[in-house]
Amino acid sequence: MKASNHYDAIILGAGGAGLMCALTAGQRGNRVLVIDHASGPGKKILISGGGRCNFTNVNANSGNAQERYLSANAHFAKSALGRYQPQDFIDLVSEHRIAFHEKTLGQLFCDGSARQIVEMLMAECDRSAGQGGRVDFAFNASVSDVAHDGCDYRITYNGLRATAPKLVIATGGPSIPQMGASSFAYDLARQFGLKVVEPRPALVPLTLGGDDVLFRELSGVSADVIAKHGKTAFREAALFTHRGLSGPAILQISSYWRPGDRIGIDFLPEGEATAILLATKQANPRAT
Repeated sequence: MKASNHYDAIILGAGGAGLMCALTAGQRGNRVLVIDHASGPGKKILISGGGRCNFTNVNANSGNAQERYLSANAHFAKSALGRYQPQDFIDLVSEHRIAFHEKTLGQLFCDGSARQIVEMLMAECDRSAGQGGRVDFAFNASVSDVAHDGCDYRITYNGLRATAPKLVIATGGPSIPQMGASSFAYDLARQFGLKVVEPRPALVPLTLGGDDVLFRELSGVSADVIAKHGKTAFREAALFTHRGLSGPAILQISSYWRPGDRIGIDFLPEGEATAILLATKQANPRAT
């Protein structure tokens, strides 16, 4: 094994969280190593928002954090957003002259490509050199061992070893296994005795299997709906798929669903169903 390289911090994961952490630490004068199994940075960023990266939401602020984020610690999101507001990131995007636009409910997307956001984050990592710091990257890297010697963390990857007093796990969850996502972060947390909140699906489509699949012939059609779970409701688009329902309203309400729960979908949110259907029939008597 080659000689150890010592850093102020090691970050596992070069996604959005890992890159933000790296550029922040580097610009504070720290020497940082970012390790990722992928061939390059920000792989999930590149596919987000249909390739245009929905990089923030103007309505995500500390004032409504407890209403908009599900957490065992209801105050965490409020505290985090109080330190770094969406406008802070918008200012950074504007500084890099990345054109963007606002879509439904305050969502901001790049006019061009999500790759612009990745390039911006990497450029900010490079700026660390001007602040007395440095951010190194190791891609296509397989971590074979993580240990702690009482002083530093020791990371073994691709036959190399790096050490640092600080270790950040930013590898995400197992949501997209096709991109190499796994339970690595959970396993590592348990290795060091950290409690793990039992993970469950969130922001996902609702699917039905076998003969229970509904509306298959409407696959690809979207409609404005109200999706409800108890007292929680979201009014956005729902999308019929060959396996069930998807779209923004469904993805939102899915975070509240538990096995056995009922989800209500109002496909006529503008008013009373019978009146709407009668009016539609009168206007289009030959319509099916």
